[in-house]
Amino acid sequence: MNSQSPKILRFVSLAASYLLDACAVRSSKAPADGRLGGMLPAVLALMIVLLPAAFAQKASLNRGATIQGTVSSSDGKPVSDAVIRLERKGSANPVETKSNAAGAFEFSALSVGSYQLIAEKSGFYSHSADVTASSESDLEKVDFVLQVSALTANSRSAPGPQTMQFADKPNFTVAGVTDWTAVGGHGSDSTLRTSESLANETATLKPQSSDPGAANALATRDEREAESRLSSSLASAPGSFDANHRLGELYLHAGKYGDAIPLLESAYRIDPENDQNRYDLALACEGTGDLSKAQRRIQELLAKRESANLHRLMGEVDEKLGDPLSAVHEYEQAVKLSPSEQNYFGWGSELLLHRAVWQAQEVFRKGVEAYPKSARMQTALGTALFAGARYDEAALHLCAASDLNPEDPSPYIFMGKVQIAAPNTLACVQPKLARFVQQQPGSSIANYLYAMSLLKHEEQSPDKQAVQQAQVLLTKAVTLDPKCSEAYLQLGILAASQRNFDQAIGFYSKAIEADPQLADAHYRLGVAYDRTGQTAKAKQELQLHDQIKRQQAQATERQRREIKQFLIVQQGEPASSVAK
Repeated sequence: MNSQSPKILRFVSLAASYLLDACAVRSSKAPADGRLGGMLPAVLALMIVLLPAAFAQKASLNRGATIQGTVSSSDGKPVSDAVIRLERKGSANPVETKSNAAGAFEFSALSVGSYQLIAEKSGFYSHSADVTASSESDLEKVDFVLQVSALTANSRSAPGPQTMQFADKPNFTVAGVTDWTAVGGHGSDSTLRTSESLANETATLKPQSSDPGAANALATRDEREAESRLSSSLASAPGSFDANHRLGELYLHAGKYGDAIPLLESAYRIDPENDQNRYDLALACEGTGDLSKAQRRIQELLAKRESANLHRLMGEVDEKLGDPLSAVHEYEQAVKLSPSEQNYFGWGSELLLHRAVWQAQEVFRKGVEAYPKSARMQTALGTALFAGARYDEAALHLCAASDLNPEDPSPYIFMGKVQIAAPNTLACVQPKLARFVQQQPGSSIANYLYAMSLLKHEEQSPDKQAVQQAQVLLTKAVTLDPKCSEAYLQLGILAASQRNFDQAIGFYSKAIEADPQLADAHYRLGVAYDRTGQTAKAKQELQLHDQIKRQQAQATERQRREIKQFLIVQQGEPASSVAK
């Protein structure tokens, strides 16, 4: 409202009062005042002119769209003190409010635009809601139903890992394997390929370490001292089991498998019944790729006694030998014997790798319930949920993983890839990626993923400032890593959108130089050449694009054939009902 509005409103109020007084005087039949009668027409005229403007300006005080709603539990009861986060699409600055005792909330005085909302409370979450305010008088309503989240469910009452028993039997059985199908895959082919890639990366996630840099430095120093001492002992007594075993074990733990095996084999010949040496020898053989020998040593040990570690190791060996059906049963047995974080993670990762998506979710949920502070378990559950097209819930777990260990880049990288591939923007991801850049400003991947998140928001709600910020981040990404081909590609796309095709050609060329197999860069370079009249070059790039796409499709098909898909029998379903 402008600065004259209060004065206009006061004048209209005084004029109205004056008219009322005048009417009162006339109604009392008091002697008419000539001056009073002369002023009335003038006052009335001014009021006729000013009243519409006054009311319009007063109404402008209350202009702005409003979003109202409620938050309730799954049984329909109102939920108070739930946090409702509202984010305007294209903006990185969400606002929050809380629900009242009746579960109600409101955001008012909102400008026209598209918004995304999500409701959360400790131990619960909702799916996000998209709302568009098309005018400043809009009143939109959103009702959220909170669902129990595995982020904290049962974490207070669950027994500790040492006393926990595997009481809940899985409601499924892996009955066989088949060639790859699209079952268990959702969304576009791009989304499916991202899901498959993340499934492979999930299996390589390491358990959290408080200070891996310091630990590695300490281990290296201690290892050198221990190696010198144990080598001297072995030189003095080359026929000693203890001398051979201890030095071999040192090399094993240092990852020097080739050095470890001759010493552990010598110890095995001296005392073939020593279980710890046989286990170490199996680990070393697996490390060098001698899987048959590793399998024999594990079988010898399992014939003597059951062990969760042995079953997990056998699962790893079976998977590498191309027998995933045996592997998944070994992982399951490991969890039954010892439901440790490592065993849950191994079982769930094996299921996810072979496209048993829903079953992997079940196992990872149990793992998260038992180990809610495990960042890699939260990351793995997020990956499995993404594979099942549960994008919002996947984002919540990936964001939770980043909060558990903010310095670990893995959860950020996973959520960034999920954000790129998901059909819609994911509420909690962008602030976390902003933190990733703040914590690791020298990381090319951090700058690239945050830029892509900004551009994802911009697709749904154009924001020139966000595009400029993304451009700065992408430029920094390629400065930090000249091999960051995807960032060059995005810079080219931005330049082309501004019809600066010469600049776009430069960026696309750099993307191809960094990664000659980046098919999209060849295609867009061909289009840019065509727009600038370079027909022959355009034709060449488009042909290269088609050739690379065919090769990549063939490679993907080969990989999918190699990774067999599990056939699942649900509880109560006869095994004969599973298609062979």
